[in-house]
Amino acid sequence: MALTKNDRRQRIRNRIRKIVSGTEARPRLSVFRSNKEIYAQVIDDVSGKTISAASSRDKDIVASKANKSEAAALVGKSVAEKAMKAGVTTISFDRGGYLYHGRIKSLAEGAREAGLKF
Repeated sequence: MALTKNDRRQRIRNRIRKIVSGTEARPRLSVFRSNKEIYAQVIDDVSGKTISAASSRDKDIVASKANKSEAAALVGKSVAEKAMKAGVTTISFDRGGYLYHGRIKSLAEGAREAGLKF
């Protein structure tokens, strides 16, 4: 039986999540990518709380009229700035089963530029 693209991503995602989890000291930066948008959130898995979140649907990012890769970098910067305000400086990066390439890489680099360490 052939696996769909989504099944394959879920398997990779599960494999990553066995290893990567967010604590209060080092929360997890989780990324979801759809065909059009990209979403990121910083999560403390111990308490089950989202510390900060950003997406390409936020008003300031939509207003920038950036292409998808540039929007991903802006989302990375935005989520990093919100996390820094909440007192988070170090995170674990959860790429969500996607390859570290393209928009996922742009988001990670944007978050690093804004001061997050991972």
